[in-house]
Amino acid sequence: MKNLTTILIVDDSLIFRKIVQKCLEGEDDIQVIGSVRNGVKAIAFIKQQRPDLITLDIEMPEMNGIQTLNAVQELNANNEALPPIGVIMLSAFTKKGADITIKALESGAFDFITKPEGNDQQKNYSTLRRQLLAKIRYFTSRRIASQNRQSIPLPKPKEVVPEKTEPNEPISLITQTRFKAILIGVSTGGPRALMTVIPDLCQRTNIPIMIVQHMPPKFTESLAESLNAKCRFQVVEAVDNQQVKHQHVYIAPGGKHMVVRKKGADAFIQVNDDSPVHGCRPSVDVLFHSAGPVFGKDAIAVILTGMGTDGTDGLSILKRRGVFVIAQDETSSVVWGMPGSAVRAGLVNDIQPLDKIPESIANVLKRV
Repeated sequence: MKNLTTILIVDDSLIFRKIVQKCLEGEDDIQVIGSVRNGVKAIAFIKQQRPDLITLDIEMPEMNGIQTLNAVQELNANNEALPPIGVIMLSAFTKKGADITIKALESGAFDFITKPEGNDQQKNYSTLRRQLLAKIRYFTSRRIASQNRQSIPLPKPKEVVPEKTEPNEPISLITQTRFKAILIGVSTGGPRALMTVIPDLCQRTNIPIMIVQHMPPKFTESLAESLNAKCRFQVVEAVDNQQVKHQHVYIAPGGKHMVVRKKGADAFIQVNDDSPVHGCRPSVDVLFHSAGPVFGKDAIAVILTGMGTDGTDGLSILKRRGVFVIAQDETSSVVWGMPGSAVRAGLVNDIQPLDKIPESIANVLKRV
């Protein structure tokens, strides 16, 4: 018997609510249990009939998407005995929509989908349906995995006298290292993961950081702006022929691949419109493949939460050059697709929970 995922649709457009509902009809593992036009009605509905997952519009009257998300998070916090309600944001393909979506993802939304805007209505419908089904099922698989881990009885710990522990050492800046770059690949759950890792990492090193986050145009720009406000480094959406410099973070622009090339003694970023790789543009594999000849073994590769297997092929190239690879662990990942694929391929040197990854990178940076 398949696990049934119950859905509440929240959008101020009746037409769009009906489109989302039609996308989910006929699936024996998904059931729409409600459809409401704003956040106020959504919270009232949840208190009467709790869904597993909400599809949530961003701009609505009375209570907007961010306010509704915060209210759902509060309900989750007050009902810890129950599985948390997940949220998939449905965003307009605009700069304002992108800014709000990044804020929602940082606040704990599971993922987002941009509302299709093309002239081909059938193609729009097919795209929306495909994305909805994929992300709902990833959410469900993540929830099942979490429940299975919690259901495994742990052995009773032996009674031991606790050792004295030293207070946590303050973060220190590593100014001397042979390493020339940190390469990061991430997808679903990325904005929140990056908000945990990057500001901390920028306090520990000066070397440049290059990030591929699976996102469409406008959204990577908003992500860069949000991270830039929180980091010691300058965080930018990468542009073509940009020199790679210390104390900078470069995020691949949405809808384009980012590669790194060597010109003389310096490294430069190039962006291109080459075909998607594994359905992704930007692609982690494309960055990783290009970085091998430029940095050799003097790079650290990090693979964080995300759907699919992007990054695994590129890591195989980097590993042959002696690059140290760190992966996020399954428990702290929103989706353990990309890091799990790298681990199963035997390409990972160190597996860490998200909040320990900056420290793990710092330990590698100290090596001769």
